[in-house]
Amino acid sequence: MKDQFKYLSGFGNEFTSEDSRCPGALPVGQNNPQKCAYGLYAEQLSGTAFTAPRGENLRTWFYRIKPSVCHGPYEIVESHCDLTHEWNKINPNPLRWSAFVMPTRQESPVDFVEGLHTICGAGNSNIRHGVAIHVYMCNASMKDSAIYNADGDFLIVPQLGILIVTTEFGRIQIEPGEICVIQQGMKFSVNVLGPSRGYILEVFDNHFQLPNLGPIGANGLAAPRDFLTPVAWYEDREVDFKVYTKYGGKLFVSKQKHSPFDVVAWHGNYVPYKYNLKHFMVINSVSFDHCDPSIFTVLTCPSLKSGTAIADFVIFPPRWSVQDNTFRPPYYHRNCMSEFMGLIEGRYEAKEEGFQSGGASLHSMMTPHGPDDKCFESASQVKLKPERIADGTLAFMFETSMCMNLTTWAIESAKLDDSYYKCWEGLKKQFDPDDKIHVTRT
Repeated sequence: MKDQFKYLSGFGNEFTSEDSRCPGALPVGQNNPQKCAYGLYAEQLSGTAFTAPRGENLRTWFYRIKPSVCHGPYEIVESHCDLTHEWNKINPNPLRWSAFVMPTRQESPVDFVEGLHTICGAGNSNIRHGVAIHVYMCNASMKDSAIYNADGDFLIVPQLGILIVTTEFGRIQIEPGEICVIQQGMKFSVNVLGPSRGYILEVFDNHFQLPNLGPIGANGLAAPRDFLTPVAWYEDREVDFKVYTKYGGKLFVSKQKHSPFDVVAWHGNYVPYKYNLKHFMVINSVSFDHCDPSIFTVLTCPSLKSGTAIADFVIFPPRWSVQDNTFRPPYYHRNCMSEFMGLIEGRYEAKEEGFQSGGASLHSMMTPHGPDDKCFESASQVKLKPERIADGTLAFMFETSMCMNLTTWAIESAKLDDSYYKCWEGLKKQFDPDDKIHVTRT
């Protein structure tokens, strides 16, 4: 199946691509000639303002069979209430959800759009400032329909099931252990092979970037060459087609008489892309103590405040742990950022029980969190030696500088674990003023 999908390599590149069925579809030396080859229409998709600095300017030119303006009026979709910006439930408690329930093959079909549910968010997409976190649970492919997000970018993290994503740029296949970013305004449709589940991080302010490496140097973390963008692929279908748009936190739909995936050729630097998390180069301490978890950042969406992100996408992949005289699991912590964690597979080292694959946790800003009592007891007593950790496990974190509030669905309909706080009740008082055996490092 993977042989059907071809990609261009690189992050932030200027790409050119044309479907091999129509050689010469891309104009040479200009963007919008008086007459395009093959009777195509030229159309630009802008991801930044026209006047953004050259190094930040994002746009792509499409050469398509029919322009995007050929559609009917948008109408609000009243029936889908779980995709929302109405996050008005304020809760500072540490929260954990069991695995989100997917529709089975035997149940009524639920496609990707119908299976979207918002957990939490902050800010306002109307002023392009904020973030939202969603999950999807579906068991059916989208049929003669597509969606685009006018509010911001989607970073999609599959947890169960392969997704075949058709975009205006071409086709992408992603599976658990990979991610896909569909940027603002890009139309896409999702096919599944069976029950599927995953997470979505949405940002309103900006677009995702690779984090700066600083003293790490020129190489490390996620390498630009490992990001893949699909090559041009088109279909010429005259069919009753629905195009959904997420706009202002609401879902709208319009109808048209042709497939929107009719782009024969394109060029530009505003593109969808995928990334295999196995390619991430882990940086870690080889002496003592922990590096901050920011060393595991794959992608970041910066704010106007230097060094502070609207959102970071962070992973905790398999790696070696070798620190001396160190409590090696994540330390107890209170953070000015909000931390939403998900588990793609395996057992997370700090909470091997209760934190389920396909579930999630949320520790809001300044809410204390850290290892459970069993993890603390074990890691405090174990004989330290170099060891592999997290083999067969892949956890991730959506971290944001914003105060995340919950939706009604997240509180009332999802599988919220009311007993989560009890995982710390077993932590015992360890203090002994006469115990001078365990001295600090000098």
